[in-house]
Order: sequence, then structure tokens, then C-alpha cells
Amino acid sequence: MSDLLVFAALRLEAAALPNVPGWMVLRTGMGPARARIAAARGLAVESPAVAIAGVCGAVSPELRAGDVVCATELRREDGDPIAVPAAEVLAAAVRRRGLRAHTGPIFCVAKIMSPDERRALEGDGVLAVDMESARLAEAADDRPLAVLRVVLDTAGRSVFDPRTVAAGIHALRALHRAAYALVEWTDDSVEVASAERTRAYLRTP
Repeated sequence: MSDLLVFAALRLEAAALPNVPGWMVLRTGMGPARARIAAARGLAVESPAVAIAGVCGAVSPELRAGDVVCATELRREDGDPIAVPAAEVLAAAVRRRGLRAHTGPIFCVAKIMSPDERRALEGDGVLAVDMESARLAEAADDRPLAVLRVVLDTAGRSVFDPRTVAAGIHALRALHRAAYALVEWTDDSVEVASAERTRAYLRTP
């Protein structure tokens, strides 16, 4: 049994995560189709909590490369939003590590979006986009879920911009630092979940 199941889409994202004892890091591959397969695998993993970690594309112009987005909900075109109650607690833990953290919705898309396509989502309060989180969240089932994404490409910049290489190095370094906040969140969330199960058991006739 692992202490935390962590999903990361790309090899570079998985490699950027700290080597924390008790973590099981599952690399999913990029895109919603691969994420759906990985989520099915994740359901079979015994772990008290689930996290999704990696990079994202900014929608809000306030976000800079290396900023951390802790999702409050995951939106998608073909399903209902998925609430992520862990966002504020996780963001606070990230800030204690000296990083800029933001909380808000992440929109999960089927393909890499251009700056213009991302800009069209800004009016809906979306902070960022990624391609996997909404599908991977299905692996959480009833377990606590956290979504931690670090901005790679800013709102007005394409992921194919030559400057993305330098931004990527910065983002992966930030991901490494920010991911340690998941240790703190895991301890708190598992303790809360255990207390809730105990109270439910005591209420059972």
C-alpha cells in the first residue's frame, strides 16, 4: 500500500517530482485517452489519497511561468465539473515553500490550445488548461484528491514558442519544490478522512 498515488503525464514531469518514500508515481502519457486508461489502473492501487501533478497552460494573464495552480474544480466539455476541496489547504502549503500559488478552475481539453483559444476561456473564471486531470480524477473515487499544476506557457505565449524551453526548466524546478506540499496535504487529508470514517461508523446502528 502506498501513502499517495501521484499521476504525472510526461516522463519529465514524473522525473521532476521528489523521491518521497511511500509515494507511487504513475506516468500516464499525454492526453485524455491515455489518462482514462491510467485512471482505471489507479483504481486498483491501494492508497489513501490521490494527487495529479504536472504542468499546465495559463488562461489568466496574471499567471507567470513557474506559478502553481491548485485546482478548485476540474471542468470539461463532455461532463460535469469535478470539485477539488483540497485547493486552499494545498495552496497554503505551497506558499509556505516560497512559491506563488493560485486557486481556481482548470479546464481539461482534448488538444494543445493556442493562446487565442485559451483567451476565450478567461471570461468563465478558468485559470489554466491541461489535458489529463479531469480523466485522472476518476481514479480518486471516494479518496481525497489534490491537483497541483505549474504554469509552463503563459496566457499570451504558445507552447511552441522558443522561449518555452527556458520556461519549462523553470516550471519543472517549481514543480519539484511545490510537490513537497503534497506530503503535508496527504498527512492532513488522511487524518481527516480517517476521522470522518470513524464518526460514520459510530453513527451506524
